Formats: sequence, structure tokens, C-alpha cells
Amino acid sequence: MLTRLKVSGFKNLLDVDVRFGPFTCIAGSNGIGKSNLFDAIVFLSHLADKPLLEAALLVRDPGGRATDMDNLFFKARHYVHPAIEFEAEMIVPKEGEDELGQHAVATSTFLRYTLHLGLRRHSGNGSAGGLELLKEELDYIPVSQSSKHLRFPHSASLWRRSVVESKRRTATFISTESDEDGKKLVKLHQDGGGGRPQARIASRLPRTVLSAANAAEAQTVLLARREMQSWRLLQLEPTSLRRPDEFAAPQHLGADGSHLAATLSRLGRESGGGPRGVLQEQEGEAAGSPLMDGDACARVANRLGELLGDVSGVYVDRDSKREILTVMAKDRHGTSHPARSLSDGTLRFLALAVLAEDPLDRGLVCMEEPENGIHPARIPAMLRMLGDIAVDAQERTGPDNPLRQVIVNTHSPAVVAAVSEEDLLVAEPNQVVLPDGGRGATFRLAPLSGTWRAKPDSSGTSVHSCALGSLGWYLNPFPSPGSSPSELASPSRGSRRLRSAQSGHRVGDRPDLLPFLFPETRE
Repeated sequence: MLTRLKVSGFKNLLDVDVRFGPFTCIAGSNGIGKSNLFDAIVFLSHLADKPLLEAALLVRDPGGRATDMDNLFFKARHYVHPAIEFEAEMIVPKEGEDELGQHAVATSTFLRYTLHLGLRRHSGNGSAGGLELLKEELDYIPVSQSSKHLRFPHSASLWRRSVVESKRRTATFISTESDEDGKKLVKLHQDGGGGRPQARIASRLPRTVLSAANAAEAQTVLLARREMQSWRLLQLEPTSLRRPDEFAAPQHLGADGSHLAATLSRLGRESGGGPRGVLQEQEGEAAGSPLMDGDACARVANRLGELLGDVSGVYVDRDSKREILTVMAKDRHGTSHPARSLSDGTLRFLALAVLAEDPLDRGLVCMEEPENGIHPARIPAMLRMLGDIAVDAQERTGPDNPLRQVIVNTHSPAVVAAVSEEDLLVAEPNQVVLPDGGRGATFRLAPLSGTWRAKPDSSGTSVHSCALGSLGWYLNPFPSPGSSPSELASPSRGSRRLRSAQSGHRVGDRPDLLPFLFPETRE
């Protein structure tokens, strides 16, 4: 669970410091940089798993393609930030395994990871040659200080006690120091604090030390790696959601929504239970009678039925001849429809319902504009679904309450109006003074005043709260009748003429609809 992230020098992120709870909604205009924050989180996840160069090439550029190395760094006219700097506070799993199946147990579960990357230049033409590791550290946060760092509402006796543990006596798992020649060395320390640390020259490292950790050398570092590997951007693609699965397909929901049928089938088998007729796994259309269906799968179907009145049941069709699994949904008339004929919104709801019920799916889930494909009337239900995916911080963690976190971004007025004030951050444009005296455009994430994120930290440092005017277009996105041009966003000359020509013909100008758009006009 990512509880705090500081980013500086990555894309348009400069001195960004944000705290996260179980569920966070970031609202902001197009192009302000909300997606760059997600890219920073996913970049850290790739760096925990892959070499530096490979991780960098997986970062999206504005066109959705792999980016050049120097485009990862903050730029403003002639100024280029010298390094990409990350600092992440996170709660990691207590136990896990490495690639060889060796078991690992964390000596501390609340950790702080620091990583600085520089741009390596080829000698001669000065072109970018890749990334260079400048600093890497992994420390633990003592249990006695956890309440100062975990500021979101939670149960200290139930939730915090179930996730925060520390048996560590020395402060460092990974450190960076300089030798007598001034070379930076990254040192990997043993969990027990004894033994000589393994030192590596930072400039020669093709990957982070954390990304190479195993259970034999550093168990807590391995579990930090596992936590970061679980951070992902969930982009549910209709084509992937509709695609049937082979019997041997992976049984976990992919980042694009793939393997929905295989995951749903596994949930039915693992949760056990008897025939219910709500969610069934059938073998071909000729099966005739329902087979075993589990409690988890029944909840998936019931949840979908509550959200979508047209859906009365869901099951997985098992075709033994072709060895194919297909998601099927029944409408209120009892007619079955395969996933390929379901609407995008229905499939997205189904995927989120499966994710909410899967105890094996843990970690951080980022979603961009989750309202896409969802009818406005169902957006509150969608938000409740996302809230159910996230861990309940008032209860102990366990199979029924996995340590899972959700971060979404949006520019939808319907989402902003429906989300809890405690969960909202507003992305506001921010001009900063650069070391060369120039100015650069970035953004800051501002909470609403009076919420937990807006409270001063333990040092007394104040937090910038969102200007209420920033929410005006979210809470009342349609300009009221008679608004003067100065009250609206300044349009171009041509668009103003177009607005004048269309005056009186917009849906929002109908007198009989005004009471719905502007309740104050009701008599």
C-alpha cells in the first residue's frame, strides 16, 4: 500500500508530495499532468522488476508510445532537471516468495524507499545514452511513528496493528555512500543487521538493487519489491474483456481486463458451495443443470444485478471440446448473452466486481477516468464498487479484507460531486521558480479544507487546500442563464460568435429543464 509519494524531476512533476489513503480520487483538467502521476507510480513498479533502460522504455509518452530517455526529465525552456527523484512510503506484505519459491518474512512492514536517477550521456555527441542510478535507499518506519505517517482515518487497534510490524533494530536495508575515491556505492544490508553489507558501484548498476533482491539475501527488500511490483494501471479494454479464455489461461485479471472468464471460473471453484442458480459454471449449452457455484461468484452476480437491472445472473460456459471458457450473462427475461454481446459499461462493472471479490488480487490499482462507458446515473454505484475494492481501514486485513488500494483520476463533474470529500484531491496549475531564474509549469494536488489531508503534519507545516472556486465547474458545469462572457472561460472570437448563433437552441436553455440544472430557479 502506497501511503505517500514524493516526485521531483519526472515529466512535469516537480516537488509533488501527495498522501494516499485506501481510496483516492484526483480531479483535474485535461493535460494538467494527472496521468504523469500514474506514470510515475507505474515507472517505480517497472523499476522494481526490470533493468533501468527497459523500465524507462515502458513509460508512455503523450502519444502512448515508448518515450526517449531525456523526455522523462522535467524541462522548461533551457532548464532540464538534473535527476528524477522518488521517495515512497509504503506498507509491504508480511510474507511472500521469490522466483525460486523461497519463503520470505519481513522484519519490518512499513518502509520508505528513496531512488534518484540521472541521465547518462554518450561522450562525443552528447546524446542521451540511458539512465544512471545516483541514489537508492530503503529504510523502515518504526511502529512508534506509524500514527504520524498514516494520517487517513483508520482503526489503530484493528487495521494498523494487522499491517504494521517492526522487528528491525538497525535503520537501513539499502544505503548509498561514497568511498574514498568519491564513487557512490549502493549497499545491501542483511535483515538481521549482522554481516558485511554487499557494496556495488552505483554508476555500473544496470538495474536497482531492490529489483534483484531474493529471499536468501534480503527478505524484507524482496517483499518491498513484491509490493511495488503489484502497483499497476488498470485499463479495461472492451476487446480484452470480451475475449474467451483457454482452459490453461492465467487465472488473474490482467491490467487490460483479459482473462476475465478464467478468473471468474477460479473464484467459483475456490469459494465452494452448492447449486444456487445465480452464478453457474456450465459445461456447454447441453449441460442442463447448474454445477457447483461459490459464495464469491454468487456475490459477483448479485452485485452486478443490483447495479444493472437488466442482468439477473452470470455464469461461465465451459466448452470441453474446444477447451474454451466464456463469460455469459442472463437478462431479466432469462436469455443468456456471451461477453462479446455485452455493453462496455456492463463488462467494466463485471470486471470491477470480480476484482472486488478476488482475495488474491492485492496491491495498488490506478484507473484513469473510470466513468468512461458508464451511464451518469450509475456513477455513484461505480464509486461504491471502487470503494469496495479498496481495503477497509476500520477492520483487520485478511482474505475478506485484502490490503488493496485504489487511485483514480477524473475530470467528470458527476464523479467529483459524488465522491467523499475525504477522498478528493484537486490538481491545480502551479508556476514554480527554477534554479536558472526562469519559471516552469507544474501542478499541485490540493485537498479540501477540513479533511485529513489538509491538516498540518507533525512538524507543523501547513498544507495548501483547494480553492473552492476550482470546484465551480465540477459542481455547476453548465453556465447559468444570463452569464456574461467574463463569467465564463474566455473563448476565442470565433467560438463566441458560434455561441451567440446557437443561443436559445441548446438543451440547457430550455425553460422546462432549468429547474433541473439550476435548482435555485424553481418556484
